[in-house]
Amino acid sequence: MIIVDDALISEDILEKKFVCQLDKCKGACCVQGDAGAPLMHSEIKEIKDRLDQVKPYMMEESINKITKDDFWTRDRDGDLVTECMNDGACVFVNYRTDGTTECSIERAYMDGKIDYKKPVSCHLYPIRANKFGSYIAMNYHHWDICRDACIAGEDFKVPVYQFLKEALTRKMGAIWYEKLEEIARDWENEKKA
Repeated sequence: MIIVDDALISEDILEKKFVCQLDKCKGACCVQGDAGAPLMHSEIKEIKDRLDQVKPYMMEESINKITKDDFWTRDRDGDLVTECMNDGACVFVNYRTDGTTECSIERAYMDGKIDYKKPVSCHLYPIRANKFGSYIAMNYHHWDICRDACIAGEDFKVPVYQFLKEALTRKMGAIWYEKLEEIARDWENEKKA
């Protein structure tokens, strides 16, 4: 593990390569898994305050579900997550004509309707960030559905941390990300020496 301020970073985040290939996986991470997207407590209010602008992008059955059950719940560990439909899809999933998933929150953001992009955990994927004592532990989450993203990352030589620059900056700040870049450069130089 590498320490950057109050974060413990897995070496995989510097070494593994990743470039999302949405056209190949069709956004399977939004419909598969054992729970919805992890949420920070503050994100519940952020989403709730923007829900009226997000609903036009949601499927009717999703709107019905959140009207009945809300858009968030707790998983079996008691952590906050987005609610899922019966088929396992996040309630904010919508589908393009080619079957690719699309986040209703992110679509509203892209269309300029809201100023909140999507849950940080979604933005950070394939990094999973969890509290670990006084630290935030950041680990690379390997999932077979991202096989094409790993191949593309290798082809383009893009490490996970570079692919996720925007998301890591959003989560930890620009100065923190600059420190991570410096550590990553030193890490690479040591490997070459």
